[in-house]
Amino acid sequence: MSSKPIKTMISLFSGAGGLDLGLVAAGFRNKLCVEIDDASRETLLANHPTWKLATPGDIHELTPAEVMQQAGVEPTELTLLAGGPPCQPFSKSGYWVTGDTSRLTDPRAKTLRAYLDLVREAQPKVLLLENVKGIAFSKKDEGLQLLVDELDKINSLKKTKYIPHVIALNAADYGVPQLRERVFIIASRDGSDFNLPEPTHFSPEKFEGKGNLHSAAWDAIGDLDVDIWPEEVKPSGKWADLLPTIPEGQNYLWHTERMGGVPLFGWRTRFWSFLLKLAKNKPSWTIQAQPGPATGPFHWKGRLLSIRELARIQTFPDDYQFSGDRRAAHKQIGNAVPPAIGELLGLEIRRQFFGERVRKRLRLIPERRVDCPLPEKAKAVPEKYLSLCGSYDAHPGTGKGPGAQKREPKEDVYA
Repeated sequence: MSSKPIKTMISLFSGAGGLDLGLVAAGFRNKLCVEIDDASRETLLANHPTWKLATPGDIHELTPAEVMQQAGVEPTELTLLAGGPPCQPFSKSGYWVTGDTSRLTDPRAKTLRAYLDLVREAQPKVLLLENVKGIAFSKKDEGLQLLVDELDKINSLKKTKYIPHVIALNAADYGVPQLRERVFIIASRDGSDFNLPEPTHFSPEKFEGKGNLHSAAWDAIGDLDVDIWPEEVKPSGKWADLLPTIPEGQNYLWHTERMGGVPLFGWRTRFWSFLLKLAKNKPSWTIQAQPGPATGPFHWKGRLLSIRELARIQTFPDDYQFSGDRRAAHKQIGNAVPPAIGELLGLEIRRQFFGERVRKRLRLIPERRVDCPLPEKAKAVPEKYLSLCGSYDAHPGTGKGPGAQKREPKEDVYA
């Protein structure tokens, strides 16, 4: 009986290797990682000493031919080209503050073009591109349109049939203990269709006895819930002592006129993750890459999450180590694709594009725990914050925040 052909991959913008780890768990062989960040490169080498890292790590200093040469692949040989170009130009937070982002004029958006340059030369059997949901926003989809246009040109030049399939998913719907919405763009060289598999996990509101409930934060990190923690997880800054006053699963909105706390803020005048806390019995909120001192999600006990807890929520295995200080490690984890989602898509690529029989159960999601305790009791607001009590205006709406108002042109009195 002949063995199945080896499924090879090149990873661009590899980061700490979350997507790569999942794809390898699904049966792919990593031929090359292209990553510029020093701490991420050290993380990749520490955890995957047999993986090869491109030199230099900057994709813009490498030609597509050099990438292929370092990976040891010829045109059309590669099974999968995977990557997640940096997503800041298409992120949601920019809309909340100003109503727009620089998008394709942002210098960081050139990474999308670098990805497409390699598609043109390598002509992989499958391409997989990950980005934030904002890349496909209605009427703000320049990044997606660039991809479509360039793939059309590649098809015309190389006689390929790449048809991008835009897959929007929430990681929690597949067992990741985190509400994390992302867009994946998948295409095969022969034009085959790709369909996102049906969710396997559901919120209590949508659960109808089939499948599983969403994995909860307690499932992922409940066994790490101890009372003695190092100084590095102690919250800091102006609002640190307000965290214990916010119930599990809530954020600063608790302390507005419309909720049950003390009116310290205006409704939706801060970004959603401000003073945001986990609830034990629900999935985590999205892990941020570069949080400020008041940016959540915070632990239900009012402290920062440890690096191991952050990694667990992202479905990295416990033996995975992150190089650099806490800030560098947090950035790597927050920027990563949850490995379990890489595993899911890798298995589906093998099944749908190559007709292989693959397992359905993901090995990287946490097991269900049955010992979830009751929520923590919120504490009283410290006296030092009570002077802030008052009546505050609500946020005027998306794109009408302070930043957007400053950018609005003044009315021409001569018109």
